[in-house]
Amino acid sequence: MNNCLVPTGLLHANVHSELRQRFVTGKFMPGSTLSTRGLALELGVSQTPVREALSRLAAEGAVDIRSKRRIVVPAMTQSRFDDLLRCRELLEPEAAVAALPYVTTSLRKQLVQHDESMAIALEGGDVNRYMEGNFHFHFTLYRAQPRRTLTALIETLWLQFGPFMRVVYGRYGTANLVDQHERALTAMADGNAEELGRAIRADIRDGMSLIGESDFGA
Repeated sequence: MNNCLVPTGLLHANVHSELRQRFVTGKFMPGSTLSTRGLALELGVSQTPVREALSRLAAEGAVDIRSKRRIVVPAMTQSRFDDLLRCRELLEPEAAVAALPYVTTSLRKQLVQHDESMAIALEGGDVNRYMEGNFHFHFTLYRAQPRRTLTALIETLWLQFGPFMRVVYGRYGTANLVDQHERALTAMADGNAEELGRAIRADIRDGMSLIGESDFGA
């Protein structure tokens, strides 16, 4: 990323977008300390856009800024877990159902490709690929509907649970997870909004239940 060639506003947006993507796909570990300087060097930017991005991520609940040099990915607690689970169960089925009228043949093909990528990851125990495929499946669907605030709220929830899900998948593996996405795809093909909502809710519960069964001190 070349600072001289990228407008300041776009540069800051790109850094924030990159760090958000790392959180939702579990690239940062819970309890880890982030270095503004280290991230700036890694991304090839100055520390200013990194600080701004981390401040925005703190407002979104993804990090705790305890000092200029101590920025921490927060640990999970029972109350936080329960809150995240409840919010996801409320918002994500609604977003999926809202997207159903906008699910074209082309979009369904994209969703199938993401699901197939996840299936390959399941077979090979590839946690990184599984999480990336899972993210792309859900947000390809959610972003098809026009309610941008709803999508943004869901993204904030994923920012907070992504690091923990990565730990749990790494600990317990992905081989025993049920593919609720196939159920969701069938519901989309049938135009069955109620079944689509149930499938998304079941998918959330499957994944979040792994966190619930693990110790929050991960």
